[in-house]
Amino acid sequence: MPELSAVPAAVAAGPTGSAAAPTELSAEDTKLVVLARGARARVGAVEGAAVRDQDGRTYAAASVALPSLALTALQLAVASAAAAGATRLEAAAVVTEASTLDGAGHAAVRDLAADAPIHVAAPNGTVLGTVVE
Repeated sequence: MPELSAVPAAVAAGPTGSAAAPTELSAEDTKLVVLARGARARVGAVEGAAVRDQDGRTYAAASVALPSLALTALQLAVASAAAAGATRLEAAAVVTEASTLDGAGHAAVRDLAADAPIHVAAPNGTVLGTVVE
């Protein structure tokens, strides 16, 4: 489970692995944070997430906690992308109150992209860091 403060090489690294300030996102990655915030707020979920696939399509989702099914927002966003035919992800964002990126969501993104940046943001949209490993 990548922890933002425990993975200094991964935090604030861009898609090429070079260092960048965590709040400096491209317009497309900023859109992912906005979509994730909206998904979270719409249903009052613990987390919201959004991913962008190889064709530039975006998928947003909120965490699900049912008696028979529990998915993180990032897992559901990745599943939605895969179900729509995505074979690769360009980037992901998750909005959460947690200080770490959940392991299940991280693994789901890595199933479709070994190096896509995963931006972690607070509920107010402030980017806390980016995980690229």
